[in-house]
Amino acid sequence: MSYASHLRCRECGRHYPLEPLHVCEFCFGPLEVAYDYQALGRHLTRARIEQGPLTVWRYADLLPADSEQAVDIGAGFTPLLPCHNLGEELGLRRLYVKNDCANPTWSFKDRVVTVATTKAREFGFDTLACASTGNLANSVAAHAARGGMQALVFIPADLEQGKVVGAAIYGPTLVAVDGSYDEVNRLCSELADKYPWAFVNINIRPYYAEGSKTLAYEVVEQLGWRAPDHCIVPLASGSLFTKIWKGIKEMAWLGLVDWTHTRMSGAQPQGCSPIVGAWEHQSFDIRPVRPNTIAKSLAIGNPADGYYALKVLEHSGGFGVAVTDEEVVQGMKLLAEAEGIFAETAGGVVVAGLRRLAGQGSIGRDELVVAFITGAGLKTQEAVLDKLTPPLRIAPHVSSFEEAIAHRREAVAAGAEVRPSRSKQR
Repeated sequence: MSYASHLRCRECGRHYPLEPLHVCEFCFGPLEVAYDYQALGRHLTRARIEQGPLTVWRYADLLPADSEQAVDIGAGFTPLLPCHNLGEELGLRRLYVKNDCANPTWSFKDRVVTVATTKAREFGFDTLACASTGNLANSVAAHAARGGMQALVFIPADLEQGKVVGAAIYGPTLVAVDGSYDEVNRLCSELADKYPWAFVNINIRPYYAEGSKTLAYEVVEQLGWRAPDHCIVPLASGSLFTKIWKGIKEMAWLGLVDWTHTRMSGAQPQGCSPIVGAWEHQSFDIRPVRPNTIAKSLAIGNPADGYYALKVLEHSGGFGVAVTDEEVVQGMKLLAEAEGIFAETAGGVVVAGLRRLAGQGSIGRDELVVAFITGAGLKTQEAVLDKLTPPLRIAPHVSSFEEAIAHRREAVAAGAEVRPSRSKQR
């Protein structure tokens, strides 16, 4: 059962019923779900959690929807991998990667959408909708198909092809908007006021956002019921960052783990880093930016939860870091070559940010560090295509192979970069 008790304004603290609301009528602050933690504390145990399914719904007591009616495609309980090779490269002895590439639509968005879709059906909606930079579009389309709902998915028209295909395959009404994500989101806010649709990241947002907490719950459980010393998370709207922090605190409040003052650090691409920019200026004022980065899943120039992400950075003693697009690609390649994980550009941002923070001593060598990798690389192949070593092209003979491999080794020894030939690709 769910122990969600009401919605609460994050600014003025006013209470609202558990309805499809997302903004306070008094101060226009965002609403979030509140829980009866006293009742939860009497009921929830490690043993109860461990008996649950290997999905996000093993934490049903801590989510705001009815798990008995869940629209579930198997999101969650993704691998937490000790990364010795990457750790050695970065000078970190206890580094883990939470690999959410392993979710059904290959990103962490399956966590939030399973909760949002379940709640939307509880409210009686028959149409699921979203504004998306790509991963959310894929997940909304898939969950709508699973739940027998109509789907309308709004995306920027310049989205990566892999993410367009990853949504279209499920048969939604896919709407490509000539504009940035922020413009897509403004349009969807207007449509949410006009049409009786469940926009998962607008009118259903308080419930949707709670799904991100399951990343924290899983990490704590997978570490043997302890909290990490340091987390590094990609920053887009800021919601994921704040909810991971909330999830860790809830585990401690409920006595399921001993309190460790986990430090929360966030990474953004330099071409869209309004949260990190404010952090660097020691300010809580977010200045919206026009995104210009290959990390399109993080290209939110006016982040809805930016202020709250900054509060978490301050309270936890974490760091903000912005990395160049070149560093993003290097981060993607490093993670793949060191640990066998092909992450999308957001993962490259995290690894590049981790490398920067470790190099400057902001992350201790012996800290237990968890890096959150939120989406799979096949969705953003364009980012690395020109940076990969092309295959050797040979005739079906040993001599042809030996000649080609000798030439390749000579080129590498001479320090020459081996790059794809565009003419041959055509």
